[in-house]
Amino acid sequence: MKRILITGASGFIGACLARELAEHGDEVHLFLRNTSNLWRLNGLQDRFEIHRVDITDAENVKAAVREIRPDIIYHLATYGAYARQKDEKSAMETNVWGTVNLLNACASVGFERFVNVSSSSEYGIKDKPMREDDVLEPNGIYGVTKATATLYCQYMAHNKGLPITMFRVFAAYGYYEEPSRLIPSLIVPCLKNESPKLSSPDSVRDFIFVEDVIEALKRSTEVPGACGEIMNLGTGKQHTVKEAAEIVRELTGCKKEPHWNAVEKTGEEPKKWVADMTKTERILKWKPKHSLESGLKKTAQWFSSNMGHYE
Repeated sequence: MKRILITGASGFIGACLARELAEHGDEVHLFLRNTSNLWRLNGLQDRFEIHRVDITDAENVKAAVREIRPDIIYHLATYGAYARQKDEKSAMETNVWGTVNLLNACASVGFERFVNVSSSSEYGIKDKPMREDDVLEPNGIYGVTKATATLYCQYMAHNKGLPITMFRVFAAYGYYEEPSRLIPSLIVPCLKNESPKLSSPDSVRDFIFVEDVIEALKRSTEVPGACGEIMNLGTGKQHTVKEAAEIVRELTGCKKEPHWNAVEKTGEEPKKWVADMTKTERILKWKPKHSLESGLKKTAQWFSSNMGHYE
């Protein structure tokens, strides 16, 4: 049995990962702030060891890590992924110093694998599929801080010989998503046969289903060649928001047309936002299982059974 530590388990990817690992009998420890909302973990809290740890507090992190001595660490804690999270100081403290504190604490006790989960926002706007060796040109503080954290992890892997794997996740979606995110703001109204309020139909994303994200994260801990590598986590296929909306309307039987341009854009919308998955597929010997349609089908079914969370 492995001792596994997850940060950011109050978010939807972290919560889905924690649930998956707990179901398989691993000893799962969670770092959660006192203010974390645990609705995504309701009914399963007794399967986890919950530690109230703020990763921006280096001494607190060090003490907790020494107590746990984790074999595998999945680092998903972040600040700035949502438009409402605009405080630059919080982004620097959480994304950069939080990563430094956690990684240094884990290095002091030793570990089998540290998986740093970051974002495609590190790349900024590109006019072709994004590759791991592209020049990083983030166009916001979130991308800047996530890029800094990734590069710190890479430095520690290459210069200190630590077994660290780094991912840049593209547009993940699925169970337990925040209501304000794109896919819930599509599915929830459609399940009520109401018109979803959306921004531009031409906005593009590389949508990846949360089950595929989790499978890749777990797979990376079993592949020695993933140590020290930065890898994209997407599908390699680009879709417009309009395509996603049409699929959801068909899956839910919604007859209402979307209200386009009803939501203000939060930044520049690129014409290209898609992962080059060549490196990830080569190293992990892995590909996502779900098309956009099959992932949205599972997501819509889950939302239909869990609408109480979104009323």
